[in-house]
Amino acid sequence: MLWRLAPVIYGPTILFALGEGALIPLLPMLAAQLGADVPTAALVASALVVGQLCGNIPAGWAVARIGERATMAIGGGVAMIGVVGLALSPHLPLLTASAFVIGLAAAAFGLARHSFMTTRVPLWFRARALSLLGGTFRLGMFVGPFIAAGLLAVFGDEHAAVWFFGVCLVAAVLLVLLGRDPETDVAALDSAPTRRDDRRDAAGDLVAEDSGEVITGAVPVAAPAGVFRTMWHHRGVLSRLGLAAASLSAVRSARQVALPLWGLSIGLDAQTIALVVGISGAIDFALFYASGQVMDRFGRLWAALPAMILMGAGFVALAFTHDTDQSAMWFALFAAVLGVGNGLSSGILLTLGADVAPQDDPAAFLGSWRTLTDAGGAIAPLLVSGIAAAMSLAVATGAMGVVGLVGAAAFARWVPRFVPRAR
Repeated sequence: MLWRLAPVIYGPTILFALGEGALIPLLPMLAAQLGADVPTAALVASALVVGQLCGNIPAGWAVARIGERATMAIGGGVAMIGVVGLALSPHLPLLTASAFVIGLAAAAFGLARHSFMTTRVPLWFRARALSLLGGTFRLGMFVGPFIAAGLLAVFGDEHAAVWFFGVCLVAAVLLVLLGRDPETDVAALDSAPTRRDDRRDAAGDLVAEDSGEVITGAVPVAAPAGVFRTMWHHRGVLSRLGLAAASLSAVRSARQVALPLWGLSIGLDAQTIALVVGISGAIDFALFYASGQVMDRFGRLWAALPAMILMGAGFVALAFTHDTDQSAMWFALFAAVLGVGNGLSSGILLTLGADVAPQDDPAAFLGSWRTLTDAGGAIAPLLVSGIAAAMSLAVATGAMGVVGLVGAAAFARWVPRFVPRAR
């Protein structure tokens, strides 16, 4: 049933991601056309990330109240308002606000489909299904810039990418509204592991008597009403496994910022930097489904630990190569290592969030979970730029490597405690 519904399950997110991927590289250029300098243009571009961070909790509330389909349709309409604002904006404040609004809509799209997969996909197939969902966003970020380059070559105007995003949004909303509704077509599948006992630990989480393993997400627990009460009720898993997940998001985000800066700092030209970063992205994209296979067959840690160790060690090792004679070669090598690590982590955050969410009503919890992970991604570029300004780029890169290695240790500690295993 899920495979027959694949076009309506994955189609809207693919369309949204393609449009967003085409828009993101050109946002700074749109800001520059309105008189922004480089720091201001970066601030405008970051408004999209901030909007997504701020939109997760309201999106969780909306999904819990009106359902995934309605939330995605409303999110598409809100994003269209942002697209019109970007295309017609006469000044920077409106451009920034429009980017922020698109970020809010992106949170609604992402969380609605994440909530659906959490409640409808069986546990034995969950990681592969969510890795495919993560792969749709990677596809958009990988292919979108090439579409933007083609549109720029044909029309000679950056606003062409904005209108392309608008066309993608219209198609996505029509697919959501006119296609089959996965919520009603797919019967709820019971993916809870068998348990022998309903005793609870001190945090109120259900514990399997045979292994002592906490299975909060696997057995439906009566969820408190309201987003903030849900956050408080699940504070144990959010403050432990959630922070580990935030460290993964931080290392991912740091990779996108640190690699171009590193290439620039060792004297490479823009074409070489783009080639190296593009190859790293291609490796990342090629591995997205392999991560789901590993997680479903061997367990979540078998994907999370190698990914975090590779990225953490890759950053630390890269930090020692800045002033060597072969710095360009080391840059290309470790960019590929980081691409492998990031590819192996595809779908991990989605899968872990689905594993530990209450299965009867996951939306409010997932809003909190995604807020934590998005916060890690939003803070990382600030850390890299701040440490680089205060010390050096090598120190900043090494610091992000340490974050990755500490995050690997946190995953090793908390995944066995909170994440269920299929029996």
